[in-house]
Amino acid sequence: MKKFLVTGLLVWVPLGITLWVLNLTITTMDQTLLLLPQHWQPDYLLPFHIPGLGIILTFAVVLTTGLLIRNVFGQRLWDASEKGMLHIPFVGSIYKGVKQVSDTLLSGNGNSFRKVLLVRYPHPDAWSLAFQTNVPNEVACRFDDEYVAVFIPTTPSPVNGFYFFVRRADTIVLDMTVDAALRSIVSMGVVSDVQSGSSFTPDIS
Repeated sequence: MKKFLVTGLLVWVPLGITLWVLNLTITTMDQTLLLLPQHWQPDYLLPFHIPGLGIILTFAVVLTTGLLIRNVFGQRLWDASEKGMLHIPFVGSIYKGVKQVSDTLLSGNGNSFRKVLLVRYPHPDAWSLAFQTNVPNEVACRFDDEYVAVFIPTTPSPVNGFYFFVRRADTIVLDMTVDAALRSIVSMGVVSDVQSGSSFTPDIS
């Protein structure tokens, strides 16, 4: 009976978490419908609730914003608004930091995570997966040897981690994609053969 219970959990746990994330995403995006006047809201016009309409509105708003910003007038207007926001105490510092991260990760020519490395952490006899990032010029000029900046994510939440400067000679460059490394970290090493595209099938024998 135990093996059947485990097999059932292996099927339902990832499926349940996936459905929960989708429900959370759809429910959150549906909140954007509250920005519309009440007589324009679908729940006011229709006799029943249709989940997911907020995704359409969110997509339309994002797309329209992109179209407006891509022209000269929209770009100038946004630049002026952004400069004003950066001068607001506390808000400006938060916005600047978040914008730098989002520009790096979302822009097609950004330098987010360059390479996947192995670094010695948390002690000299252990190795951890890390992502190479950028060394600030002010920091780079302080070292005699060549150093690299690395971000070491935590498991199973890779959005948290540690940012270090380590000697390049003390790192090992891996022939591994960033996506593959992230999946390995999130799964705590359970999903290791991610580059081959293989999938896991519960063993019910």
